Amino acid sequence: MREFREAVESGDHARIEALLADDVRFTSPVAFKPYEGKAITAAILRGVTRVFEDFHYVREIVDGPESALIFKATIDGREVNGCDFLRLDEDGRIEDFLVMVRPLSAANALAAAMGAQFDRIAEEAREAMGA
Repeated sequence: MREFREAVESGDHARIEALLADDVRFTSPVAFKPYEGKAITAAILRGVTRVFEDFHYVREIVDGPESALIFKATIDGREVNGCDFLRLDEDGRIEDFLVMVRPLSAANALAAAMGAQFDRIAEEAREAMGA
């Protein structure tokens, strides 16, 4: 999904959020239970941009409403390889967002960094839902 890729790579958070369905389901590589809804998903994605360094997509695979965006980044000095799996709804918005990362040491560093961000993420989501 080129529009999402461009929004992420340019850091355009408003555009990223506009591409999410209201009932988007976000499955994190470091949390057991998926997150439901646009507000929390957008807040998580903003948090990810604060913890990843040198984030860039290296490949895009599209099959109808489904896309796989393969990325590389650095976190806490560790190279991360990952993939965003996206599925679009009938309106062209992201309804399902699944992230996988490797290696385990990078996933652990991501879990720690996102854990440190989570109070801020939760507050941003609450503010968005109240707006």
